[in-house]
Amino acid sequence: QVQLVESGGGLVQAGGSLRLSCAASGSIFIIIAMSWHRQAPGKQRDLVATITRGGSTNYADSVKGRFTISRDNAKNTVYLQMNSLKPEDTAVYYCSVRMLSSDYWGQGTQVTVSS
Repeated sequence: QVQLVESGGGLVQAGGSLRLSCAASGSIFIIIAMSWHRQAPGKQRDLVATITRGGSTNYADSVKGRFTISRDNAKNTVYLQMNSLKPEDTAVYYCSVRMLSSDYWGQGTQVTVSS
């Protein structure tokens, strides 16, 4: 089993910043990629950013230039630095880990951006 624990969500004013963290533990072997997703009320869950084991990154167009994904392979932890936050960034943010056999998901952390 693999457990993912997210932290760092909260309430912030528009233009502010937050940093999310997600630590993976348990039966971890080879992590292919770590990602952040988000789901706003009444909407589907969307991919926000991905980082591979080698460090390659990919971002949704809506967050490019504002969000930065990074990872600490030694700690099996992925981060999402979110700057210049907008009200439309309000959502539950989930991290996920892709391993050779399965994908694992965290429980989610709420990010609320007030205008």
